[in-house]
Amino acid sequence: MKISNVNSKMAVWLTTVKTALVRTILLGSFQIKPPTRAIVILPTLCFVLFSTSLSAQVTSSVDTTLIRIGEEIRYNVYVEADTTDLVVFPEGQTFLPLEVIESYKVDTTFEAKKMRLIKKYGLTQFDSGAYTIPKQKIVINEKVFNLDSIKVEVRDVPVDTTKQKMFEIKPAVEVDKPPFNFWDLVPWIVGLLLAAIVAYIFLRRKKQKEAQEQQLPPYEEALVALQNLDNSELLQEDKSKEYYSHLTEIVKRYLDREVDDTVLESTSDELIARLELHKDAGNFDFEPEDITRLAAILKRADLVKFAKMKQAKEQALADRSAVEDIINHTHEVIPEPTEEELLENELYLEAQRKKKQRRKYAYLASGMILGLLLTAFIYGTINGFDTLKDKVFGNEIRELAEGRWYKSEYGNPAVILETPEILVRTEIDIPEAENIVVSSANVFSAGDITDALYVLVSSTQTRNAQEEVDLDPLMDAALSELEKRGALNMIVKREDFSTEKGISGLKAYGNFNVSVGDNKVMKEQSFYELLLFAQQNGVQTVLVVYKNDGRFSVGVKDRIINSVELELQETKDN
Repeated sequence: MKISNVNSKMAVWLTTVKTALVRTILLGSFQIKPPTRAIVILPTLCFVLFSTSLSAQVTSSVDTTLIRIGEEIRYNVYVEADTTDLVVFPEGQTFLPLEVIESYKVDTTFEAKKMRLIKKYGLTQFDSGAYTIPKQKIVINEKVFNLDSIKVEVRDVPVDTTKQKMFEIKPAVEVDKPPFNFWDLVPWIVGLLLAAIVAYIFLRRKKQKEAQEQQLPPYEEALVALQNLDNSELLQEDKSKEYYSHLTEIVKRYLDREVDDTVLESTSDELIARLELHKDAGNFDFEPEDITRLAAILKRADLVKFAKMKQAKEQALADRSAVEDIINHTHEVIPEPTEEELLENELYLEAQRKKKQRRKYAYLASGMILGLLLTAFIYGTINGFDTLKDKVFGNEIRELAEGRWYKSEYGNPAVILETPEILVRTEIDIPEAENIVVSSANVFSAGDITDALYVLVSSTQTRNAQEEVDLDPLMDAALSELEKRGALNMIVKREDFSTEKGISGLKAYGNFNVSVGDNKVMKEQSFYELLLFAQQNGVQTVLVVYKNDGRFSVGVKDRIINSVELELQETKDN
């Protein structure tokens, strides 16, 4: 639909007058006498010269006066003027309340001494209603030409409720509680048990460490142990074996810590021999009587423990006093440690502490790793190891397949499809095939060609005079554009395609390698499906590129492709 107006009636009238005057000058000027001829010719020529500057013609038109919300109105301005004329077109938002979405370049053609200028503006409005395109001003050589205003109408997107079945609201239905599944709790139970075991080991070692840090020096420890033995009721209960076991352990532990660190592993005879050896070597100045008394006590203890001989209470108490005297005398003869020995001992204790700490961390890490491995094994046995791998390392395709999907319309004419991500408007070049001229294009996409999933939808309006569009050249152009964007070694198969509602198109599918830089190609192949549909004055494209993981990607692709539907383009006849 085209609406135009001539905005310079005065220019037309002046052109007619100018033609008549020139004819009069040429035919009748020589019949007038010279003085009179000058009086007639000079004003006439001035009028003709003046009218020449007003001979420019300005017209305007719109391609339609009825659009839906967001569609484009093409506002055209035509100017015919001399090649020396200066023409200034409107700039900025001078079309309010309509918005200028694009100001196209001026198309200029020349014919003799005339030039024809065509300036196009893309206008739209996002609210329904009746609007008026205001008068626009065109300036030619400081002369202003006013274009007529044009009324347009913007309508809402129609919703056909006659095809949507209506149903009553159904009442709430009680659903039985699903049965209890014990195996779903097994991984959690195992994980909690392992955590409890690790915590117990950690706390136990912590208590042992605290007990070691709180250990008394050897002499004080021996005296406290003797005091505790006195407070016991072993002698009153006639438990000589237990009494002598504690008594000999007290004296041996003291000698092990202060004199010789092999005492606890030695027999009674070996212990006495090592004490005499230390005395003879001059390491300790033991009293011979103490060694003799200790040897007698150890022999009686062996008889009580191994021969089950009973000892009188008085003898046991005497042996207890003798052990205390031996400990006191030994404590007196033990030399004070030198600074070097103290430092060496401190370094040794620090090294032991670090060693124990490293061992504790190793036990803790081993327990945690073992627990994780056991939990992973149980989880993988129940739910599958592929699921376990996806949970640990992630699987983008699986997340898309099992996540929320969105069904929406894109472009004009609309392409309707369901995708795991909402497509966003994208600016890319739309290839033109032979005899196909693109007038406007809407492109939407999600992801990138190098991602695990890439979806692209385009809806293109064309200025094609053909009733039917040949899809093969368009498919060739689309595949060539895909190669320009990084598709290498492309394998192409073609076949006819129809949507669930019977709209026919052309499908190309196959695989290719993606170029990611200079001489760099992704090792993993990408697979694709490209759908192409053509209507009168409209071409619609759906492209899905994916990496085949063998489990979810094909299902995601099929769900997208099977959901594709199209909005049919309205024609002038319908």
